Amino acid sequence: MTTARTCSVCGKGFELRFRFQLDEGADETRFFCTQKCQQAHVRGAKGEAECSICKKHFALEFTWQVSVNDAGTRYACTEPCRAKITRATTQRAPRRIAVFNHKGGTGKTTTAINVAAGLAEAGMKVLLVDVDPQGNVGVSLGVRGETSLYHVLVLGTDPREVAIPVRSNLDIITSNESLAAAELYLAARPNRDRVLRERMAGADSYDAIVLDCSPSLSLLNQNALCYADSVLIPVSCDYLALVGVKQCVRTLKGVHEHLKHPVHILGVVPTFYDSRHKLAREVTETLKTKFGDLCMAPVRANMKLREAPAAKQTIFEYAPDSHGADDYREVVKAVLAATKQGARPKPAAEAAAQMEAV
Repeated sequence: MTTARTCSVCGKGFELRFRFQLDEGADETRFFCTQKCQQAHVRGAKGEAECSICKKHFALEFTWQVSVNDAGTRYACTEPCRAKITRATTQRAPRRIAVFNHKGGTGKTTTAINVAAGLAEAGMKVLLVDVDPQGNVGVSLGVRGETSLYHVLVLGTDPREVAIPVRSNLDIITSNESLAAAELYLAARPNRDRVLRERMAGADSYDAIVLDCSPSLSLLNQNALCYADSVLIPVSCDYLALVGVKQCVRTLKGVHEHLKHPVHILGVVPTFYDSRHKLAREVTETLKTKFGDLCMAPVRANMKLREAPAAKQTIFEYAPDSHGADDYREVVKAVLAATKQGARPKPAAEAAAQMEAV
């Protein structure tokens, strides 16, 4: 991946460093070497921009009149309109959590489902998105939608029309094998790493969005990571899982450095933990040493967690008094604390440096 770009206005080559240098439209992505070129593009032939609040056309004169973030580019003609844009962005932005690990068999889908269900039980309005073509989220909850994430990504269907209510405060967007075909669509897009972020703009009414990623570094996962603001990493208690988590934090560092999207580690969840096994204890201690407070309480190996998908239920519904339910309640508490209290996650670059010693 390279950050060398050509300015869409003056044709000058430059290195992409700042968010304002990128304008992702529905059909084309434009690049600007300076704010002067960006403003020249915004003014266009008429020499003016349209206010995103009052729709008034005005001459673009000041830097504060342009707001660029994950919600897109917005323009304000006056300070009051600028304040409304700031308030709207702050109020509508949901917490976007990707459940991600390169290694398979670490409990990603189990973690995604039960964390989403736990947040919903806590009163948050939650959207669970299956970004894995295997479609295990829908299978685990007994839901098969007529439309799926494929329709959101490729056809531009509003995510609110695709989301299926499955529990109180909990909606899901399912996936199936057709999602694999979306890779071809994404590969042909100029802004191929950020299509999901564009398409999910209609989901801002949720308090939290949980994305269940596949065990790979595909374009689908790159889209999920460029949409997420934080990552939850399930790590099974075996040696190869430590290798996988090293690859995972390197990937997050690469997303930050090359795709210019900072992703933070919300937490690391040791899964399939059995205190009787020396290796499980050693893996957990290593994760605590490397990640500190971000290493959450381990989820113990529990047969009820394996049985719950067959009953099409979350662990809180299937076996609310089990060890699995107790352990995921602790994970949910940690996620809630980070979400509501503004806890500062660990930058991926810092975690990557620490994991090199493993």
